[in-house]
Amino acid sequence: MLYGFVLKLPLFLHPAVPQHEMLDGFLYKALLQWLAPAGAKAPVIYSVIAFLFLYIQAVSINGLVNSQRLMQKNNHLAGMCYLLMTSLFADWYQLSSSLIINTLLIWVLSKLTNLHNNNNPKSSLFNAGIIIGFATFFYFPSIAFLLLIIVGLGITRPFRLPEWLMVLLGLLAPYYFLGAWLFLSGNWKGYRFPGISVTVPVFNQSAWAYTAIIFIFLTVVIGIYFIQDNMRRQVVQVRKSWNLIFLYLLVALFIPFLNDSHRFDYWILTAVPISIISGAAFLYPERKLVPGILHWGMVAVSLVVNYYLR
Repeated sequence: MLYGFVLKLPLFLHPAVPQHEMLDGFLYKALLQWLAPAGAKAPVIYSVIAFLFLYIQAVSINGLVNSQRLMQKNNHLAGMCYLLMTSLFADWYQLSSSLIINTLLIWVLSKLTNLHNNNNPKSSLFNAGIIIGFATFFYFPSIAFLLLIIVGLGITRPFRLPEWLMVLLGLLAPYYFLGAWLFLSGNWKGYRFPGISVTVPVFNQSAWAYTAIIFIFLTVVIGIYFIQDNMRRQVVQVRKSWNLIFLYLLVALFIPFLNDSHRFDYWILTAVPISIISGAAFLYPERKLVPGILHWGMVAVSLVVNYYLR
């Protein structure tokens, strides 16, 4: 917590009032509307909420990595990487719809990695579908993570049609209750379905942002190398869990192409798998010179961006 607080202190020194976009869901818009009176008097409330989300997500990522034994020994490196990498871009530690649903998606990933030893997976799959459906109420393009569940189910379990149907039923359940509420309240004519907009994202960032991306890229490449190098010494279920994490990264990289807005905060969805992969880059190398350079280089970029360029 202290590590994250030092990196994210500018979040409290320069609180920002979040703004919603067209593809943000109605729950996120309602949340901002509900917080608006308090936020007008004390904007730091948005910073407190954002920091709590980030810290809870970092702890949850640590729990996932250690409980699934994704690495040779228990560590806190994945959570550290999450707090560090979300400090490299100001948009990544502000309160946003994509930041909120990261909490939900970590839960879904945790459920998927536990399917191999689940004797009654239907309830877990139904709940995972519900969570994805609920996440779309905050940020609609997150429906693409349904692909993570479907492909992940194919990776972890033999094909059983009832299990696949439970996922779809779970996804539709929140919309069933939403439709019922809109109909009974007489608001169904005024409801606007957010939809998606396929575009090519535009990346207008500073040289420091490009430097941060280079650091992240190098860390991920090193992490993937050591993960692959240790894969043959891991049990089959751990290998499947790593495949789920790589699939998570591919889906998260696809999400920004479903926006009509070119804000950078939507890329935070990639931070969860990137942090897990980067944890391996700091753990496995016997010589810690390169990991040390990468870590302190990212810390330096974070300090410059957050303390001197604001």
